[in-house]
Amino acid sequence: MKRLNGRKANEMRPVRLKAGANRHAEGSCLVTVGETEVLSTATVENRVPPFMKGAGKGWVTAEYAMLPRSCPTRVPRDISKGKIDGRSSEIQRLIGRSLRSVVDMAKLGERTILIDCDVMSGDGGTRCAAITGGFVALAHAVQKLLKDGAIQENPIRDHVAAVSVGVVGGVPCLDLCYTEDSTADVDMNIIMTGSGKFIEVQGTAEREPFDDAAMKKLIALAKSGIQELVQLQKKAIK
Repeated sequence: MKRLNGRKANEMRPVRLKAGANRHAEGSCLVTVGETEVLSTATVENRVPPFMKGAGKGWVTAEYAMLPRSCPTRVPRDISKGKIDGRSSEIQRLIGRSLRSVVDMAKLGERTILIDCDVMSGDGGTRCAAITGGFVALAHAVQKLLKDGAIQENPIRDHVAAVSVGVVGGVPCLDLCYTEDSTADVDMNIIMTGSGKFIEVQGTAEREPFDDAAMKKLIALAKSGIQELVQLQKKAIK
């Protein structure tokens, strides 16, 4: 199957991960997946949320936003609406819990690492790109904490990355761009660790329900994409 941009069904879009993209943040990563571009920055704060005070553990959380001209038409800022957009709220919770799943909070100590994910250009898969790049930003910040002697052990237990898969025109495909995503029969986002364990699977039949065979094909595609992303993460943070 030849897709809109010439890819095969099992091919990712070109992916680039650039650690240290922001000179002010303790950790950062600019991730580009095809025409999707997300800047993730990690900020270290020497405090934890009130519900964790005195527990001797840290916290990792995230915020996510689409910049106004990340899309063909302007996306209003949340501040202009007086509240956070429902989609943004759902995605930033997903990013936070995905990153927390691979962090030993006790080794982090009583500090918070906040990952800000800003979509500069959106063409499908922005939440997946934010998680993949957000991990690099997190790892980059942890490297600084270790170098500065603020922590003694690396609290990160494993890598985490995310990729979209779906059934487009009856064919299971890896890493959907916006045009494919908007017309897919099945749309799915899969978040996994570097060791191959699942963190979250978000899947929807946009039209006809799908069976076990289709599910297995989509999972297999996602695993191959995750492995490719983890190798790129390793190169970015070495």
